[in-house]
Amino acid sequence: MFARLSELPLLVLLLGATGLLAFLPAAHAAILNDSALARHFFYSGIALLIITGMLGIATAAYTPRDAARSQLAALAAAYLVLPVAMALPLVQALPDTSFLNAWFEMVSAFTTTGATVYAPDRLPPSIHLWRATIGWFGGFLTLVSAYAILAPLNLGGAEVISGRVPGRGTAGAAQITRIAEPAERLTRNALQILPIYAALTFMLWVGLLICGDSGLTALVHAMGTLSTSGISAGLGTAAASSGIAGEILIFLFFIFALTRRAFPVKGLANSDRPLTADPELRMAALILLTVAVVLLLRHWVGDGSRSFDDPFAFLAAVWGAVFTSASFLTTTGYESAYWGSTTDWSGFGTPGLLLLALAIIGGGVATTAGGVKLLRVYALLRQGQRELEKIIHPSSIGGGGTDARRLRREGAYMAWVFFMLFAMSIAVVIGTLSLLGVAFEPALVLSLAALTTTGALADVATLDPIPYGGLSAPVKITLAVAMVVGRLEMLALIALVSPAGWRR
Repeated sequence: MFARLSELPLLVLLLGATGLLAFLPAAHAAILNDSALARHFFYSGIALLIITGMLGIATAAYTPRDAARSQLAALAAAYLVLPVAMALPLVQALPDTSFLNAWFEMVSAFTTTGATVYAPDRLPPSIHLWRATIGWFGGFLTLVSAYAILAPLNLGGAEVISGRVPGRGTAGAAQITRIAEPAERLTRNALQILPIYAALTFMLWVGLLICGDSGLTALVHAMGTLSTSGISAGLGTAAASSGIAGEILIFLFFIFALTRRAFPVKGLANSDRPLTADPELRMAALILLTVAVVLLLRHWVGDGSRSFDDPFAFLAAVWGAVFTSASFLTTTGYESAYWGSTTDWSGFGTPGLLLLALAIIGGGVATTAGGVKLLRVYALLRQGQRELEKIIHPSSIGGGGTDARRLRREGAYMAWVFFMLFAMSIAVVIGTLSLLGVAFEPALVLSLAALTTTGALADVATLDPIPYGGLSAPVKITLAVAMVVGRLEMLALIALVSPAGWRR
């Protein structure tokens, strides 16, 4: 059965999976005795499955000339086409909404951005579950595509590890392709990742239930944490009943967005080194420690009359800084209930620039996090360190072995190329939003929120929150496209349209 399904185009399979997922909020609404909402989701799921069956029959004999690049194209198309299907039950359930708002909401959820145009109390619980489910599905697709689609083409951060030209694959990947077709590799990785991804979500859900959250709140926060979508069924983790115990539990699960080695799936040059020796995890720990110290010193130096005589207030301020910083570093966007203790210690308010910088850095390679990624930043730092060593000792020899030398040379070069493309993307989106009438500061925050897939930046990184619902239609469309670009990464899109891939 799985062999026959693997022969279908990726976009058709994803459409069928979307139809199956619609039955979850349908069942939830039926349990809550909301029969009208249950019918909307149930009928939408049936319709999507029928369309999937028809498309599956029509494309059963389709054989692409280049299967690997065809999957990359299907992945890009999925972020543009599937939100239209995902918005169908939302439009039916909310008759007073526009299709553009529903589409924007689904693009935001599917790209794990988590930005919303609706007030929390406007949406029924089953629709909150649908948003969280789509975000969770988007995180799963991100993991599968990282291992099965992007890595064989040296994209998504794999180019930093291999040091090879993005979009062309490696010799080893070519040999694997001859043994296992890209469709088989995609199926194998999906069947390997799904049980682990679902089990981790279930573990966090049960843990949050034990800590005191309600069933829906715990499930939505569990899905939002593992997928780094940051979607919430209410006012976020700050208003959750689980309190600091729930925040500690969520904080522990942030590790899966900081390093791929924490996720028990082989691939992308996994080494036998212990997790504590992972460069991405160590860099994340250093960043979080630095940010926490800077935030506390910022308030202490700014208001010397304020003391830390109250140890509980001091610990609350430290925890608020660490949790919120980790949340935005992983591009999740959950805010600690004690974040106010951190920002209001001396009355300076929210340090939005720090949160923007954390989101730009992002999480680990081959994780659900967005941003530039820790491994690319690490490669640039190691290359800069080596250049300083050569200035002091021109005859010195850089150690660390073959992998370290490749990371400092070709890896750092690829990381710099991506960083420049990311900076150019920011400039293009800010320029477009400015032409559409958005002021510079909101345009900057909205652009970074979309490109780093951290929708919560619009609520936290500015003095006054920026409501997505009040934006004009062209601005919403621009941000939705930016979310897709941030999720896929500009390097992958350039490799997709590169003429070098046309020669087959």
